Parts: sequence; C-alpha cells; structure tokens
Amino acid sequence: MTKPSGSHSAAIQFQLHQSIDELDEHQWQQLSKSAGPFLQYTWLQLLEHTHCVGEGTGWQPAHWSATLDGELIAVVPGYIKSHSYGEYVFDHGWANAYHQHGLAYYPKWIAAIPFTPVTGSRLLSKPELDEHQRSALIKHIDNWASRCEYSSCHWLFNLPAQQTHFEQLGFANRFSVQFEWHNRGYHDFDDFLTQLTSRKRRSIRKTRKRFDNPDINIEQLSGDRLGYEDMAFFVHCYQDTYLKRSGHKGYLTPAFFTALFSQFRDHILLVKAQSNGNDIAAALFLFDENGLYGRYWGCLEDINELHFECCYFQGIEFAIAQKIPRFNPGTQGEHKLLRGFEPVYCVSHHKMHDARFHSAVADFLHREKPIIEDYFKQALDVLPFNEAYINEFITTTTKGTDSTE
Repeated sequence: MTKPSGSHSAAIQFQLHQSIDELDEHQWQQLSKSAGPFLQYTWLQLLEHTHCVGEGTGWQPAHWSATLDGELIAVVPGYIKSHSYGEYVFDHGWANAYHQHGLAYYPKWIAAIPFTPVTGSRLLSKPELDEHQRSALIKHIDNWASRCEYSSCHWLFNLPAQQTHFEQLGFANRFSVQFEWHNRGYHDFDDFLTQLTSRKRRSIRKTRKRFDNPDINIEQLSGDRLGYEDMAFFVHCYQDTYLKRSGHKGYLTPAFFTALFSQFRDHILLVKAQSNGNDIAAALFLFDENGLYGRYWGCLEDINELHFECCYFQGIEFAIAQKIPRFNPGTQGEHKLLRGFEPVYCVSHHKMHDARFHSAVADFLHREKPIIEDYFKQALDVLPFNEAYINEFITTTTKGTDSTE
C-alpha cells in the first residue's frame, strides 16, 4: 500500500512504499540506468519476490519516492530493520548502548541495498532535482522515522560527494575502507603484472602456476555459456560455506539465484573450479560496463590459494578482457592489497533521534575518523606497485575523508 506523505516541497509529493511493486519500473529505471546492477528495479524486486527481504526477515521494505505532476523524479531504496545483520556498517555497539539504558534501538530505518556493501547513490534522481529539493526529501524521511518512533536513520555506502550535504542536515558521517582494483587500460594480465614490483610479480606468477595443471580446471562462465546446472552448483557451494561459517544457509534464497539466472544472466560471471573432473568451488560476480562486483564464494574442497585465484585473479582477467574500469571484490580483507587492490574510502550517514545518543555517536565517529585515516595510509604503504605506478596513479586513490570526489 502506498502512503501519501502529507507534505510537499515546490509541488513535489513524497510517498512511502511498502513494496517496490508500487513503483513504476520504467520510471525507476530512468533514474537508475547508470547506477550499477544492485540499484536496478529488477534486483530489488527479486529480493522481495523471493523472500530475501520482507516479513520475517528483519528487512521490511520502506522505499521513498518523489513525484512532480505524476512523474517520478527521485527514489530512495529503504528498509525498516529489526536487526543489523547484512548491512556491513557495524552498529551493534550502539544497539547495546541503547539496550543498557532501557531504550529500543530497533526498529530503525536505513537507505541501503540489502546484503550488498557497494558504494552508490542512495537517492536516485533526475538531474534537475536541486539540493534544496533533495534536502527536503531527506528531512521528510527523517521526520517520518522520528514520528514512527524509529530510533534512527542510516544512509549506508552512499557516494562520498554527499558527505557534506548530509552533515549539514545533522547527520554524522562514518568512514570505512574497502579495496578496489583499477583497470589502467591493460592489454592482459601480464600487462597488469608489469606494474608490480619484481618480487610481487614473481610471487603472483608462482601462485597462479599451481593451477596450470591437468588436474585443476578453472573456467569463466557468462551469458550463453552459463547454464542452470552451473548456478545450481554455485547455490550448493554458497549454502555449504554459510553453514560452516555461520550455522545457516545464507541470506539469499535458492529462489533468488534461480530468478537471478533468468533475469540477470548477461550480467553474471561465474568462475567455477574443478578438480579431477569434479566441481569443487564457485565464485559469483555481477558486472556492467562500469564495474565488476565480486559477491559470493563457496567451496566444497579446500585447496590452498584457490580462493585468491577464483575471486581475485580471474576477476582481474575478466575485467581486462571486457574493458571494465574497476573491480570491487567485496568488503574487508587486507590480503587484497598485495594482489593489486587499492584502498578506497566508503561513507555512511547516521542520525539518532535521541539527541543524547546522537551526540555520543557523533563524538565516537569524530574520534574514529583519524584511526580510519591512519589505516588507509598504512594500506597505501604496503601496495605492491612499482615506483612508476605509484608516482603516476596513486594520487587518484588518496583522497582524504573530507574529499567530495
């Protein structure tokens, strides 16, 4: 059911939507066409239709829209949360502090892509939507959440360029670091290796050589080469790995992956490994012309370094072949640095509706910020690139937390 907001800014109407089905797909796609695969209408709809989000999951859809004369001019993918799992911006300490003071931290509202820590705009809009109108929508959502007695609002993995805007609206910014590979116009994997120090170049070649034998077969499957049985094997790996690590079968249902295969087949890369003719591991990626995104990995047999080969080096090879400019392999993991992935800042915005707790959280984030900046600088110091690469390219990834680029 769509709920009118009861307020407007310059004739713009704001509405809350309890399902993405309430929004027009074509108009949403006009806003998200260059926003990456995870903000596409179909991706978010699949999550709802296959029960990855919705009743009983702790992720209740609460999307927002802005319309002008019946035309959709802005959307925000949002959820009411009853826990903090699947977000990758860790606020369990804040939840515990609320509990210790006899207050409820849940429910809260977040603007996010479920289970997907990938930076992107959390407010998709037409170019003519100005900053005042964007602010009006953000304020309206925050006021609505406060009236509903939700503890807080959180905008996760938003564009760094938005940090000043949100700070002016009373949000506290939180920074984290991920690691991305950048395609500098390489011709092939060996061309990429020439940018590394000789020692690291030898190390990677030695690691990869162990998989150049008749007993191990690794293949990249996409488009017509990707079959249903391949996806079914991946789901088996995904569930088995989650069971071993977390005691459950993962956040995403088998029905989600079946639908994903049907509707995103041309944007899926599956790297599958075999040992002596038997399937043993698989890594799932999504991609478009702007980025390759490593999402899920699972294995049935532990082989040393196989994870690095399937999840990182095969992804780099694919990005080079497809001329994809950047490769995000997933959150966390300093081991990515030594394999040619560079640190990048991520930013999220947070507002607690209890002024005392907001002040405490803002103070914590202010003190956390220089620690994150030091971590970033330390990451730069261990990059495996040669001096020529460092001098030419590394300044493109050293923007500070105050950068709006």
